[in-house]
Amino acid sequence: MEAASHEDRAFFRDTTRKFLESEVPLAKVRELADDPDGFERAWWKRGAELGWMSMLVPEALGGGSLGGGLADLAIVAQEMGRLVSPGVLLPANVVAAAVAERGTDAQQTSLLPDLVAGDRVATWALAEPEGAWRPGDVRLAASRRGDGFVLDGVKGPVEAAGQADVMLVVARSPEGLCQLLVPADAAGLTRTPMQGLDLVRRFAEVRFDGVCVPGTALVGEWGRAEADVRRGLEIALTLQCAETVGAVDRVFETTLAYMFDRFSFGRPLASYQALKHRFADMKMWLEACHAVTDAAALAVARDAAGAAELTSAAKAYVGDQSLVILQECVQMHGGMGVTWEHDAHLYLRRASQNRALLGTPSEHREEIARLVLDGGAG
Repeated sequence: MEAASHEDRAFFRDTTRKFLESEVPLAKVRELADDPDGFERAWWKRGAELGWMSMLVPEALGGGSLGGGLADLAIVAQEMGRLVSPGVLLPANVVAAAVAERGTDAQQTSLLPDLVAGDRVATWALAEPEGAWRPGDVRLAASRRGDGFVLDGVKGPVEAAGQADVMLVVARSPEGLCQLLVPADAAGLTRTPMQGLDLVRRFAEVRFDGVCVPGTALVGEWGRAEADVRRGLEIALTLQCAETVGAVDRVFETTLAYMFDRFSFGRPLASYQALKHRFADMKMWLEACHAVTDAAALAVARDAAGAAELTSAAKAYVGDQSLVILQECVQMHGGMGVTWEHDAHLYLRRASQNRALLGTPSEHREEIARLVLDGGAG
């Protein structure tokens, strides 16, 4: 498929934004704060109809994008960030991409149509307790038993684990990493809800006590899935950063408008030189966030050399600068900015949580150093 034109992507962005503003405005997000799932299945299915779950799936398997794959999906992530939208965009698309790229014909036939249509929800179980997120950190054990496999250990936090129908679980076998599709209701699997900062994102700790799955559950090769896991991590980090950038973009936009509407001593706040300097700094940081995230999306979409470094660079920079910008915007609103009624905290919650998940900025700076010292090896 040829890459879409700028006009096509602009139209897609506009359509996605209008849909989100109509279906899940911030008032709806606040309502969903008390919902056990944090999102509505019927709404997610309508989003899937707009292509949210098809962009990392080839046309031959029922998917399709504007031609940019992950770069196109990042548009959706940014727009969802602008309204701190609910849903399972990140984990479900990581699973869809893994099955599309490495799954068997039977797995692709049985799972992908439902994921693309939004009829089933999938999540990716990589992270483990005590902040473990690197492929090398995985300790959940997988062993062979007859024609199948047995899983023992703990995963968490796992996004939408309590809402998912199926999980793609990253485990360690004696031969190396592997990925297995596990039904959420499998015997021996226990999901315990965890508290989080975000109002509509749900996470859980998932315990595997002798969970048995058939041999057909294996995605990719037994003991040789490290490259597949790193590919999933790159996709997840790119979408996470795109979402955060969208959130910061919206808050910066609304704060700037507020500064022109709010008067002090007969002048709009935006007219004060000291505040202009602060906004100039924020705009520079925001544009850099856009640039590094877009670069990461393009590199991962093309499976280019250096994609791992770029995703870690995006995570490190966006993770740090997003909170600096958001905190500045809160301060620009004065006391009103720290109230429950104001929307600023909704964005600060999303960005703070994203910053902590799948590695902190400092951990990703260490990852960049490791990659450079290893000569760019994954």
